[in-house]
Amino acid sequence: MPELAAERARRDRVFLVVVDDSAERAVALRYAALRAAKSGGRVALLRVIEPVEQSEWAGIGAMMAEERREEAEAMLAGLAAQVREITGGLPILITREGKVAEELLALLEEDPRISILVLATAANAKGPGPLVTALTGRLAARMTVPMTVVPGNMSDAELDRVT
Repeated sequence: MPELAAERARRDRVFLVVVDDSAERAVALRYAALRAAKSGGRVALLRVIEPVEQSEWAGIGAMMAEERREEAEAMLAGLAAQVREITGGLPILITREGKVAEELLALLEEDPRISILVLATAANAKGPGPLVTALTGRLAARMTVPMTVVPGNMSDAELDRVT
């Protein structure tokens, strides 16, 4: 019975990556996929769509929101193929609308499958990036899972070595 529980824990280990438009997203994605592949876990990809500002023409706002959702789904589909190459399995794809930090924290509270959040720091020297800063600062007390912060300037070879 302990072997069954251990296998289930490995299978249920989900590495969550926040999909944004930053260059370091690729580093976080590769790290999470490599860790999932080596530990028997899965990857989840979260894309948060910023809400469209209300317009006096509601139809235009609805069209813009639909375009953003379609772009998010296309981006997730492309990244899912990358994850599948590394892990051999399909990731969990999640699209939400709102503010990134708030939607991320809400997802972590709602979804017990997620066991680790993987983020990468900004590759430049101007700080770790707004999400890492928020989650390690003013929002740290609301985190419900461990967070792995990967240096955003790591090469594929370095990622292969450390995972």
